[in-house]
Amino acid sequence: MVKGGLPFPMLSDGGGRIGKVYGVYDEEAGVDIRGRFIIDPDGVIQAMEVITPPVGRNVAEFIRQVQAFQHVRATGEATPSGWRPGKVTLTPGPELVGKVWKVWQPQMAFED
Repeated sequence: MVKGGLPFPMLSDGGGRIGKVYGVYDEEAGVDIRGRFIIDPDGVIQAMEVITPPVGRNVAEFIRQVQAFQHVRATGEATPSGWRPGKVTLTPGPELVGKVWKVWQPQMAFED
């Protein structure tokens, strides 16, 4: 139990009405497949992940992605692979095309 409740809505999808809309309902089994959707304040799906039950999900990666989408929305910058708050970001534009490697080195995103 979370003191004060959860800061986001959670739901149950008996009958798969929502799962059908998002394409994760398994008609044969009668259940939703594990689906994770990051939906922005405008109602636009920014990311989705569908994983079958035998493989676990990575909550830390989900949180990192939410932080990255929040940063992008607030700043207009782009976050490279593995980005974490406080790490190098990219400024989208024609001058960056084909030159990302000059601006961002993968190890920079993963250093503490």
